[in-house]
Amino acid sequence: MKILLTNDDGYTAPGIRALYKTLRSCHEVTLIAPNREKSAVGHGITLNEPLRIETIDLNGEDRIYAITGTPADCIKLGLFELCTSPPDLVIAGINPGSNTGVNINYSGTAGAAREGAINGITSMAVSIFKKGKQFDFSGVARFVAQVVDKIHDYQLPEGTFLNINAPGVPIDDVRGIKITRQASHNVSKYFDKRTDPKSREYYWYTAIKQMDGEPDTDVFAVSQNYISMTPIQCDLTDYNTLAKLKNLPLA
Repeated sequence: MKILLTNDDGYTAPGIRALYKTLRSCHEVTLIAPNREKSAVGHGITLNEPLRIETIDLNGEDRIYAITGTPADCIKLGLFELCTSPPDLVIAGINPGSNTGVNINYSGTAGAAREGAINGITSMAVSIFKKGKQFDFSGVARFVAQVVDKIHDYQLPEGTFLNINAPGVPIDDVRGIKITRQASHNVSKYFDKRTDPKSREYYWYTAIKQMDGEPDTDVFAVSQNYISMTPIQCDLTDYNTLAKLKNLPLA
């Protein structure tokens, strides 16, 4: 299977390296990732400056591509400039930190998977909840390898990608898999207010407070040490409201 692999943490990040090492043993994997961290850029693309591609020899064996742009840029360049034929699968990750709830909208990892999906490629985003300083990238990479063939054979609906979030525990301590919906609350709204040496106030986003949420959500599943798998639609149309608006006398 041909797999296009990217992330939002840069091509040197341990998560993407673990996934690349695991998948390339059985698949044809092309790694195309930002040349530096591009976290929380959502589905942004680069319009006002040139995109540059650097080809890098990894361990003297593999050629990978480092891109100056965003994760979505990486997928666009991969699909339309670098790949000689369309991949069977796009994978973004493994991200060190969960992408659940409303935060999916901010995620560069999810943005890359969404870019694959809107171009008709089966796609998934993979993240690990940050519970401590250790991430079982190798364990989650092995899990993803098991999912790859099954999800490709299943054929996700057009314009839908799979958002996978693993708990921040060793893979052997994971309690199972939950098929979930996106939680509705926003967990990225906390700031640390500080003062600089010139007595001017400034703000940092502070640690994300992970709340349990409702039992069928991605946030709750991960908090209970389950792997969450959520199908995410790219079409943002609210079809219920669409039908109602058609009957509204606006003129």
